[in-house]
Amino acid sequence: MSELLSDNWATQIEALKERFDREYNHEPFDLPEEAESMPLFREWVSHSLSAKIASPFWELAGFRKDHRCLDIGCGVSFLIYPWRDWSAFFYGQEISSVARDALNSRGSQLNSKLYKGVKLGAAHDLKYDDGIFDRSIATGFSCYFPLDYWRLVLLEAKRVLKPDGVFIFDVIDPASEIAENWAILEMYLGVEVFLTPLQEFNDLIEEVGGKILSTRPGELFQLYKVSFS
Repeated sequence: MSELLSDNWATQIEALKERFDREYNHEPFDLPEEAESMPLFREWVSHSLSAKIASPFWELAGFRKDHRCLDIGCGVSFLIYPWRDWSAFFYGQEISSVARDALNSRGSQLNSKLYKGVKLGAAHDLKYDDGIFDRSIATGFSCYFPLDYWRLVLLEAKRVLKPDGVFIFDVIDPASEIAENWAILEMYLGVEVFLTPLQEFNDLIEEVGGKILSTRPGELFQLYKVSFS
């Protein structure tokens, strides 16, 4: 699917990679005074914002022992979420080489049975075979791309899932109280945010042959649980 990637999407992917590489490396962001005066910026600096807006994907995933799960755009997920308690095999794909290297150096030390490694690559081009996963997860990054790109992500998630597998992902809710200010903060951090209406995601899911099994609203993001069977 790489040939379908437009120049605009490639630019956005590179900007997103740089933004998160800097955060994972604890490098300072050179922001103007008006950005640092934002209440959300102070929450971001204190790390309280990420805890407030993180989507509890496990509540919809229904993990079972020995499920094979792919976390797309995983960041350092295996190091911060209780994957070991879920007894699910963890596979990942991530655009940040910093996050990928951190997970691959520490993941197997935490649990060599469950941790199956992270591959480097974007969400539209998954480095995995067809039909091998019980669950696929993608949280925290759909908002950085337009719907045309997310269509490719949905099709790739569909491709790598087993026929009875489900895809759990989140999208920003433009009606959220903090959505606009959060988008402005992310712009200062170097990336564009798309405030796409939820109905457009609903229509896209139907268009690619998906069925919405359930949703869950959050502080900023809404979670979706989707099947393709």
